[in-house]
Amino acid sequence: MARKRSAIEHLENGRVPHIVHQIPPGAPGYREAKGGAMVVSSPAEIDALIRRIEPGHVATLDDLRQALAKRHKVAVACPVSTAIFANMCARAAEERRASGVAVDALTPWWRVLKSGGFLNPKLPGGVERQAALLAAEGVRSSPLRKQFAVYDFAARKADLEDL
Repeated sequence: MARKRSAIEHLENGRVPHIVHQIPPGAPGYREAKGGAMVVSSPAEIDALIRRIEPGHVATLDDLRQALAKRHKVAVACPVSTAIFANMCARAAEERRASGVAVDALTPWWRVLKSGGFLNPKLPGGVERQAALLAAEGVRSSPLRKQFAVYDFAARKADLEDL
């Protein structure tokens, strides 16, 4: 049986972004693209994008997708692969933390939110861990409609236009 690869190995697998010019009907991003092309990013590209979000700022997965689409000059970025790769970056950062890597050298995955500024329960440690890491940077979160959200996420949004 094959050995299970670590998140770091998945992150550093050498995969490169590619453009899907003809999105099949019903596929994620089809309606949003409106006949345009879609980029399927890479774990390394998502990791590099997240690393550029400064302390005290946040970005949503949709913000990351918009920045990727603009970078690759396409209509949209794949919503599924972007979310998977962002989660992969978070798991790899926590593996690095466990192996003794300094906190300032980690990918700041806790700065990536779901749409509407909500914390992501699928990230390592759930919303409690994400809230604690954000609080350490002065970013407050509180319950909103039974889910935790960043209090002032619109004012704290990172400028991803030049990333």
